[in-house]
Amino acid sequence: MNIRVYYEDTDFTGMVYHANYLRFFERGRSDFLRDAGVSHQSLLAREEPAAFTLTNVEVDYKRAAKVDDLLTIRTRSLGVKGVRMFFNQTCLRGEEIIAEGRITAVMIHADGRPMRPIKEVVEQLKPFEYRPADT
Repeated sequence: MNIRVYYEDTDFTGMVYHANYLRFFERGRSDFLRDAGVSHQSLLAREEPAAFTLTNVEVDYKRAAKVDDLLTIRTRSLGVKGVRMFFNQTCLRGEEIIAEGRITAVMIHADGRPMRPIKEVVEQLKPFEYRPADT
């Protein structure tokens, strides 16, 4: 997914404000899930509405992005373990890594109660799981 950096994304130095990378990553995850056949709207439209919520986010900032930069957000599913779902996200400017994020998410009922991941969702994400090649 590509994102153009606008003035509103920056701080007084003209560089992307650090918290905005979380917004960029959120957009990347939403598009990734939609491409895998799991939209937020489809989860909410279920007989038992569900949603994702984040339980942990870690971001390593490597370089600064600036106004007019064209960034690419790459999202990879690292799989499911118990109730937790893991994602790796990278913000790139061309081939240059700008920021890297490690995201842990869980599924919740519409009223906020935790739930086990929906089997269909897990199955839909499986083909998109990132598996480093054995070396």
